Amino acid sequence: MTSAQNSGPFTQVRVNGEVLRMTDTEGAFGPDYGRLPVVLRLLAENVQRNMRGDERAEAVGALRRWLDTGSSTAEIDFLPIRVLMHDTTSTPALVDIAAMRDTLAEHGQDPMALNPLLRVDVSIDHSLAVEEYGRPDAAARNLRHEIRRNRERYQFLKWASKAMNDVHINPPGTGIMHTINLEQLATVVTTIEKDGVRWAVPDMMVGTDSHTPMINGLGVLGWGVGGLEAQTVMFGMPATLRIPDVVGVRLTGELRTGTLATDLALTITHRLREVGVTGEFVEFFGPGVSTLTAGERAVVANMAPEYGATTGYFPIDDMTLDYLRGTGRPAEHIRLVEAYARQAGIWFDPQAAPVYTRVVDIDLSTIDMHAAGPRRPQDLLPVGGIRKALQQESGPASPGAGPLPDFPVALAAITSCTNTSDPRLLIAAGLLARNARQRGLAVPDWVKTSLAPGSPAAATYLRRAGLVDDLASVGFDIVGFGCTTCIGNPGPLTPAVTTARKEGTSEPVAILSGNRNFPGRVHPDVELGFIMSPPLVVAFALAGDAKRDLSTEPVQHAADGSPVYLSDVWPAREDIDALVVMANHPGDFRRDFLAASQDPQWQRVEAPDGARYPWEEMSTILRRPPFAALSEGSLLGQYTAHPLLVLGDDITTDHISPASAIPPASGVADFLVDRGEDRADLNVFASRRGNWEVMVRGAFHNKSVRNLLHPEAPVGQTIHAPSGDSMPIWDAAQRYRAEGESLVLVAGERYGMGSSRDWAAKAQRLLGVRAVIAAGFERIHRSNLIGMGILPLVMPAAMRDALFSLKPGDRIMLDAAEERISPRAGIPATIVRADGTEEAFTAAAAVETRLECELLVVGGVIPMILRRTLQGTGVTP
Repeated sequence: MTSAQNSGPFTQVRVNGEVLRMTDTEGAFGPDYGRLPVVLRLLAENVQRNMRGDERAEAVGALRRWLDTGSSTAEIDFLPIRVLMHDTTSTPALVDIAAMRDTLAEHGQDPMALNPLLRVDVSIDHSLAVEEYGRPDAAARNLRHEIRRNRERYQFLKWASKAMNDVHINPPGTGIMHTINLEQLATVVTTIEKDGVRWAVPDMMVGTDSHTPMINGLGVLGWGVGGLEAQTVMFGMPATLRIPDVVGVRLTGELRTGTLATDLALTITHRLREVGVTGEFVEFFGPGVSTLTAGERAVVANMAPEYGATTGYFPIDDMTLDYLRGTGRPAEHIRLVEAYARQAGIWFDPQAAPVYTRVVDIDLSTIDMHAAGPRRPQDLLPVGGIRKALQQESGPASPGAGPLPDFPVALAAITSCTNTSDPRLLIAAGLLARNARQRGLAVPDWVKTSLAPGSPAAATYLRRAGLVDDLASVGFDIVGFGCTTCIGNPGPLTPAVTTARKEGTSEPVAILSGNRNFPGRVHPDVELGFIMSPPLVVAFALAGDAKRDLSTEPVQHAADGSPVYLSDVWPAREDIDALVVMANHPGDFRRDFLAASQDPQWQRVEAPDGARYPWEEMSTILRRPPFAALSEGSLLGQYTAHPLLVLGDDITTDHISPASAIPPASGVADFLVDRGEDRADLNVFASRRGNWEVMVRGAFHNKSVRNLLHPEAPVGQTIHAPSGDSMPIWDAAQRYRAEGESLVLVAGERYGMGSSRDWAAKAQRLLGVRAVIAAGFERIHRSNLIGMGILPLVMPAAMRDALFSLKPGDRIMLDAAEERISPRAGIPATIVRADGTEEAFTAAAAVETRLECELLVVGGVIPMILRRTLQGTGVTP
């Protein structure tokens, strides 16, 4: 074992006739290295390679001590190799950078001093809407709509790729970011040059989307972060984290015939939400892992945010190598992956049982066909349980009074990276469509159908399998290659459903193969949704009635009146396997990706030049944000604050900052129409994340949000306590600001669950919220709040009733002075009732690391980046 300057002990790996240097993590750690979970072995490698001196020794020692208890409060640095973004998270991040460049230039500094130091891949996948469907040219037509609607934003992204170092754009039509990561970007093991020496290192990354852990299915350690945390990493600052608890999920047995990866993912989501793994790393081990393909593993890993975990990691093994071969990776690279993984001690051993914080056992052979819903992905149901779940809903005002079922299938969407990246799932859907076609079945005309694969290669292998026409026969023509319905871009509902809903005769239901079904997420007028596998989506589309029990009732009746049951059309496992082998060609993936990248419509999008972006004063898409300024400072201190909102449990980032269609009858729409926009074509909130004025007005604009402070308030409104007036939240915040009043927000369990969107935190900062007091936080939103300088506080369980019963005029006194802020510190607080009575309590700062404390002290990520960039320039922040 030798020591390289600043890189710790190293060894060598010989592969492809070349000798590469690699970190000798096992040698540095000692004989207990193999007892660590693989995720901690990878973090140990990162520590060994990137930390220095005493800090490195301290971190390695803390990792050793982790084995004693399976837990630690020690902090380590993590430096990823690359950052992954999509268009609606990259836009606000890159807008922040453009605005910070302006700030530098206005203080006499070079704007080019602010440049990413890591590779940043941006996939334009979140803006494709299903305007056209059920026709062979739907994908081409939807792409034209997308580029027309988003041209200004795409020009900005092109500008960023020219003006900033190492920012790479994957254009519209190239697929969903996580599928692209699996098929194109992930190396599993890569090489870097350091001091003239080539090193082999594991591919480790972060992404500004909560479903980034999908890549864990390929053995790559990566997780989702907010755009604010990504900015710190892009500029060379490490992500600092507490050494995580690691939950081991031991898999035994193998999936039965008829059970798919979706069923496994939904079962694991349900089980781990029951156990409670929020913010923890999850790692899969045991002999059952070896029975799952990398594609199946990726489905399970993708839903890590749904089960609350940071990761859902599957170690590298032969299945990993098979996937790399199947997607056209070079043989030399595959040899490097295997040689490195074996020598580094991170190759999967199905008989190994590392030390874990806790162990959860799941027998794959016990898993059945499932769905989840109607409001949360963890609410697992047998297929026959959907009817019962809907019976518990209030339903339409006038059931049975209209031409449609009480709970019509309004949207039937094969959507999202989660369940379209594994070819087995799409081929299964195609086979079910073929079986239905052979029996003369058709989808009712009120059902809006769509198929949006994560990769353009899907069109090729479905065509080769002869399934494109079968899918089209039941309405599932390909509508494009992007997130579509999963992210809230399903386009308009059919006229029949819209009419039935307005008349109160039907309550529309979404059936989707996505990952989230929060009320209003996929469409503002759809409160109920069920997640299920792609072939099951096709089956429910054919049924047209979400309340039909497909476990016992026919999907439909054939033309001769004979019933056609789900078992009659469900594809046989051997048929799926045979078509997967026949249809999949390794060369498809790279060729189709490159062809999509050269689409002429994208090539015609022009972008400005220069180090600074030329903002347009009248733009409703891109505006320079006010928080990217040296004048922005800390929100800490001693103060008494009015509660702006008091919210219950399970408030998601979709509730806080919607991504779906901008309602035409809303204050946000009025704001845009006043600036020349067409009320009938306002696009979605996500398309306007570069405009702070739109996003702050859209905050909490979701009809599922109930403000306990003002329960009767219309959507998007609260009460201004001093006057007693009900008004839009933004207007109330502005009035409080003019009066010099501080604001806090109170919420329940799992505050900020769901997407990673940093606008959920940015909006709260712009509203003047200085602290959020919640019963519990989801990991990424907690981080984003800190990234905007907002203090997250966890209320004591004994104070829930008192805090949730706050009334207008009640206030909260907080002693959140800078000197009190440390990881998990107690923060004195007092409820001051309007009648003068007081209730004192201590809230816990939901702060994990010293870096997070520093962010709160300076006011967030953007002030910290500006301060560090200006060090030594003579400019005083």
